[in-house]
Amino acid sequence: MATWITICDTCKRADWPGPAEGAPEPPGARLAALVEAAAEGTPVRTRRTSCLMGCDHGCNVAVQAGGKLCYTLGRFEPTEEAAEAIVAWAALHAESASGQVPYKLWPQPVKGHFVTRHPPLPEES
Repeated sequence: MATWITICDTCKRADWPGPAEGAPEPPGARLAALVEAAAEGTPVRTRRTSCLMGCDHGCNVAVQAGGKLCYTLGRFEPTEEAAEAIVAWAALHAESASGQVPYKLWPQPVKGHFVTRHPPLPEES
């Protein structure tokens, strides 16, 4: 089963000037584009959503796969370095049977960005 990165493309940060005419797109949309580009050619899949309801942690992503631990990460700057680290960590999640990735393997730019961890849903019988 594929590991997915779901990126909030409406995430805003305190320094974003708002949706004024000529203002840049929201930081979440910029991060989404960077994550999508970084994921090209990897086994990780991406999708966008309008809101992950993590506004206090602006620039949020969720990393999920069936039968595995799922994670929400936030407080990212929309940079190539952050996007590449998110994808690298998600690739490690994909390789893990449980979704748990040993801390020593985490790319430095994701450390300190984990917001939540959710257990996998129970299998239906």
